[in-house]
Amino acid sequence: MTDDVRLRRGRLSLGFSFFVQGVTFALLVTRIPAIQNQYGISDGLLPAFLAAVPILAGAASVATEHLVKRVAPSLVLRWAQPLVLLALLGVGAGGQLWHVALALGAFGLSVGALDASMNMLGVSLQRTYGRSIMLGFHASYSLGGIVGASAAWAGAHWHLGLFTSYLPAVVLLLPAALAGSRFYVDQRGPGPGEEAGKGLGPGGFGLLLPLCLVMACAYIGDSTVSNWSAKYLQAVLGSSEQLATVPYNVYMVTTLLGRAVGDLGVRRFGPVAVVRAGTVVAAGGFAVVAAAPGAWAGMLGFTLLGIGLCVIVPQTFAAAGRLAVEKFGPGASDTAVARLNVFNYVGFLVGSPLVGGIGDAWSYRGAMLVPMVLVLVTLFYARSFGVGGARYGVGHERPRVVDVGRGGNEV
Repeated sequence: MTDDVRLRRGRLSLGFSFFVQGVTFALLVTRIPAIQNQYGISDGLLPAFLAAVPILAGAASVATEHLVKRVAPSLVLRWAQPLVLLALLGVGAGGQLWHVALALGAFGLSVGALDASMNMLGVSLQRTYGRSIMLGFHASYSLGGIVGASAAWAGAHWHLGLFTSYLPAVVLLLPAALAGSRFYVDQRGPGPGEEAGKGLGPGGFGLLLPLCLVMACAYIGDSTVSNWSAKYLQAVLGSSEQLATVPYNVYMVTTLLGRAVGDLGVRRFGPVAVVRAGTVVAAGGFAVVAAAPGAWAGMLGFTLLGIGLCVIVPQTFAAAGRLAVEKFGPGASDTAVARLNVFNYVGFLVGSPLVGGIGDAWSYRGAMLVPMVLVLVTLFYARSFGVGGARYGVGHERPRVVDVGRGGNEV
């Protein structure tokens, strides 16, 4: 198999994996009320169940950091993704509290390994590919989220049980994911002058700390939208219940569109400029939401948030891989991605209670200014995303590379 075919298949199969994960996660989080009803989970106990998933996922991400020193990330992803799908089905299949506790625990552990290994492969493939493609992978995730949310809406609309709602997705996606996993592309061996060491050396975590902070702040912003946009529009801006469901869908669509074209921006202007622009737009979106006089102005703010936040997370993963490779060699990239991935869950855990607590104690308009300020932290660390020539998140852009997206060579 020639390199261009191998890379094309690797990119498409990994993109499909991101898509499957988007569908799976959306099916879980958009049916939380139905899960609560099916198992009789009280309002007081529900936060503990929801918090357990990212906590276990963070632990699994750390474990994956050590696991990939012995086995390829592609092997971890190949088996983690089916486990996530089966855990989703398990959430819908039970009837007792311990059933859902076990299923959500399995989901959290497997999704942590999946997220870490999936982004490891994306960063290493981008490095091999020689140009920015990480935003495209995350665009596939956003598309999967839209599909999964739509499927969840259909299940709720037709009053389908959770198992009945989840079964078609698992039956369709699990064998397709297993078939596609045969074509994953792991990172190549070190090139001339590169060391093949694994892991981060002394000072490695300190090097990544600014990016970890950026990742956590980005997910605080993202979780604010997913958890509070509907309530904010209805309770603060006086929208109808039906209209209150629109902002998150708009946010997901603009996230998809922004990521679909974001790689072009990185190739043209570099990651630093793209991340800075996204940060300013996202902060402006929070400001518009906080000051909005009515529902339609609020939706404009959430639209800006989707356009701004969508570029930060993929570029943060890419930057972590680049910094680790430059400092410690190509073997350090996987470790950097795994450690950074933990802060995805930190932001998810902190975001919702932070905004809710401030909203209850003060005002929800004021609460929207907190993630705005946190997102602006990214501006202080924008240089960590690469120098002017780092058009794809690695230290240089190769002058000639196979474009697996079109199947030809780009000069």
